[in-house]
Amino acid sequence: MTTPFLQVKGLKVRYGNVEALHGIDLEVHQGEIVTILGANGAGKTTTLQTISALLRPSAGEILFEGQPAHLTRAHQLVRKGVAQAPEGRRIFGTLTVKENLDLGAFTRSDQAEIAASKTWIYSLFPVLEQRENQLAGTLSGGEQQMLAIGRALMAKPRLLLLDEPSLGLAPLLVRAIFQVIREINAQGVTVLLVEQNARAALKLAHRGYVMEVGKIVHQGKAADLAADPKVLNAYLGGKKG
Repeated sequence: MTTPFLQVKGLKVRYGNVEALHGIDLEVHQGEIVTILGANGAGKTTTLQTISALLRPSAGEILFEGQPAHLTRAHQLVRKGVAQAPEGRRIFGTLTVKENLDLGAFTRSDQAEIAASKTWIYSLFPVLEQRENQLAGTLSGGEQQMLAIGRALMAKPRLLLLDEPSLGLAPLLVRAIFQVIREINAQGVTVLLVEQNARAALKLAHRGYVMEVGKIVHQGKAADLAADPKVLNAYLGGKKG
């Protein structure tokens, strides 16, 4: 087995006196889609924010391509090839779609490559090109989610962190977003996906981890997790499908 693209070892995170992550271990190999499942408050978002250097761990380490990343600043990590589309989208509502995308490329300088990335993103999300000069705050929820993913892709990441991309979206839009994630992965981008829609996530991912109150309680191949009675009962409504 090759060295993991991303490796999290014994990770602990505290909010004041409260420990939110209790020494978790996970790894992602290059080319994979790996999902982290769990209920609200399980620690999924905290995990992603710590990986992307928005939070500091109280113990443990994070390795990206075998090199320590847990003490790296967030913008430096973006330059190394890690980008995140956060929960709640966090787009800049008073800026246009194009301006939001341009901000996603803040660590890059090659204008031709930036333009090529934007062309690719418009091919993934044609509606963004149609709305290029529209204020982002006037987009629908689904369009805002597309913009959040597109903005992250403008950093030209090799590892894309996605936090609840299906949250609040209609089923038809969820299927469209997940199909695009599959296409992004097929283009060589490794994906770590936090998702409450366990059924959809396990159909998309290669492997998965299940979190409960700051601990990883199940892990394995996505198909095995989807067939596990404990996972079925807790996250998939108690039946296969």
